[in-house]
Amino acid sequence: MMTGDETEQLVSFFSGAISGAVIRVRMKILAYLTRDVLLHTVAVSFTLLVIIFSGRFVKYLAEAAVGNLAGDILLPVMFYRLPGFLELILPLGLFIGILMAYGRLYVESEMVVLSACGVSPSRVAAYTLAPALLIMILVAVLSLVVTPMGAARSSALLDDPEKSQGLQTLAAGRFQNRSGSDLVSYAETIAPDSGVMRGVFLSQQTVSADGTPQLVVTVAAEGEIVLDAGTGARYLELRNGYRYQGLPGHRDYRVVEFEIFGERIPEPEGGIRSVPRVDGRSTASLLAASAPEDVAALHWRLSLPVTVPIVAIIALCLSRTDHRRGRYIKMAPAFALYLIYLVLLTNARAAMEAGAGPLVLWRVHLLYLLLALWLLYGKVIVGRLWRQRRREGSHAAA
Repeated sequence: MMTGDETEQLVSFFSGAISGAVIRVRMKILAYLTRDVLLHTVAVSFTLLVIIFSGRFVKYLAEAAVGNLAGDILLPVMFYRLPGFLELILPLGLFIGILMAYGRLYVESEMVVLSACGVSPSRVAAYTLAPALLIMILVAVLSLVVTPMGAARSSALLDDPEKSQGLQTLAAGRFQNRSGSDLVSYAETIAPDSGVMRGVFLSQQTVSADGTPQLVVTVAAEGEIVLDAGTGARYLELRNGYRYQGLPGHRDYRVVEFEIFGERIPEPEGGIRSVPRVDGRSTASLLAASAPEDVAALHWRLSLPVTVPIVAIIALCLSRTDHRRGRYIKMAPAFALYLIYLVLLTNARAAMEAGAGPLVLWRVHLLYLLLALWLLYGKVIVGRLWRQRRREGSHAAA
């Protein structure tokens, strides 16, 4: 017959063994779910990255083909822009990855088994937040540190005068017609080290204020591409030349002699140079800035990691399905919900740049956080309220 101390030791031993077994089972479940989610996230993110990177590369390659970009800096610029793609792709990859991974678990009844073994929705949500935390840290590093550095270096490459060979990568000794305009350009020689052009000739068909077609011819001793550091705009600066404007065959024309003549180089809409200059500034410099564009960029960088746990919980709730309906039944509404989230964040950033406060951006996150919590606990709350009202009704009837 065991004494009281022996009984207490035996109970303590079995309690510790059971607790250890429970912890080991929970760790195995966590590792299983995390591995499945991360594998789907990596596969989806890589696929999205290849699609987006290829599309942008083809678009920028077209700019290089028409002379809007020096071909030798195309790949380095794309490499520096890669973190900016990833910080937007990874939350979407996690969102789709959770939908696909947990959708499979529901279809194959593995989630039903976990629920029958006592794994509550809250615990599944905690397991889901583990891989989401890893993605969140990665997105934070990208948005706060890596992406601004890459944007700054890509802008430095694009703004390097040595990479702007004359007017839109002008070739020496050849007449060239700029794509999408009537501008014909020619430079006799181009210095390879500085990009300074000599013997410059420009011809362009224009229309006067009264609708009369005119020909504008500009000749200059030399010229080069210069950058306005304040606005980031590029200008063709010509020196020591003449500008002729009029209609060929008529005496009504105008001659202007100039020492310095500057003309802004139009950038294509949505082209490789369309990235805002503020995106290349460091996060530390944005913390000390007060301009609306700087404040909007800072809060946008801070808000990107916040989207990760929110979309993870939403994906967890929307992944609930069964064998009859299949794992892809909720893909369409899930995509719609995610796109609305992204559009609201983009509009909120535009509103901040127009002068609205940071609350307009964080209200969107709060709205979707409340939606995620409602999707996770809504049925439980409604069920408890319904049972409470039913008990109150039965007591009143008695």
